[in-house]
Amino acid sequence: MKQPKTKGPARQPPAAAWQDHTEDTRIPIEQKIGAVIRRQRLANRLTLSDLAIGAEISSAMLSRIETGQATASLEALERICHALGMSMSKLFQDAETVSGFAQLIKEAEQMEVVRSGTKHGHTYKLLSYERGPKKLFEPFLIEMDKDSVYPRFCHPGVEFIYMLSGRMEYRYGDTSYLLEPGDSFTFSGEVEHGPETIFDEKIRFLAMIMYEH
Repeated sequence: MKQPKTKGPARQPPAAAWQDHTEDTRIPIEQKIGAVIRRQRLANRLTLSDLAIGAEISSAMLSRIETGQATASLEALERICHALGMSMSKLFQDAETVSGFAQLIKEAEQMEVVRSGTKHGHTYKLLSYERGPKKLFEPFLIEMDKDSVYPRFCHPGVEFIYMLSGRMEYRYGDTSYLLEPGDSFTFSGEVEHGPETIFDEKIRFLAMIMYEH
């Protein structure tokens, strides 16, 4: 998919809707440490099980540590750091700079965007605005009807679809899948894909594209 273009002048999300909580002291230290451990584990391309084995703790305990639901002993942290190839001082240093953000976009502020298919009966609403040149993900609310023309897409990353209402047949490569309300469908974006048949007058679904960096 091409990058979205706004209809008319570009609209920026309201300043009040975006809250950047850099170095938020209200975040418990357990969550900050857990966030650093998880980030380093993913950077090392380790599964939860891989790291748990290397650190000689259970996967369940490691999961609780990463989510901040459990406090790890210094001995356990030493084993985790050793398995990750990082020092304890680096762990605590990174934990002090953990930052996050929260974004609330009210329904009236959700941006309608132009994408392939918009001129053929599609309606796209971008549900989250991400700052910076590199986007991690793009979530859309998409509405289509039987008169829509169904383009095919290819794009980097992984796409996730969740059906809200209506039924459609969705083509992915050489295979078609029936998607009904409540169904979810995840696939690699590099393979050609797109709606093939709409069985109801209107359908609505969520689509999220997760980009790899």
